Amino acid sequence: MAKKGDWVKIHSTILTADQRAPQVPEDTKMVPLEMWVKGYLEVDGKINDLVEIRTVTGRKETGVLVEISPTYTHSFGEFIPEILEIDRIVQKELYGGE
Repeated sequence: MAKKGDWVKIHSTILTADQRAPQVPEDTKMVPLEMWVKGYLEVDGKINDLVEIRTVTGRKETGVLVEISPTYTHSFGEFIPEILEIDRIVQKELYGGE
């Protein structure tokens, strides 16, 4: 259960697939335009409830509550060994050593 004022993430569908613009690529036309946004909960709610939030910029958004206290989960991808070799080469060229 999330309380008013909690930091949460919501989800909403902006456009269904049939509402997409005709000039978008074919694969894009086949899926809805969706939005996930984080903000402060305006009323108590639980996962899957339709709720309203206020974003850090003050915008009000409505959507389905999908996460309470969301964290950042992005990364810069998997480790790439070639990057270490590139670093070694650049260090040698710029500074004359490793």
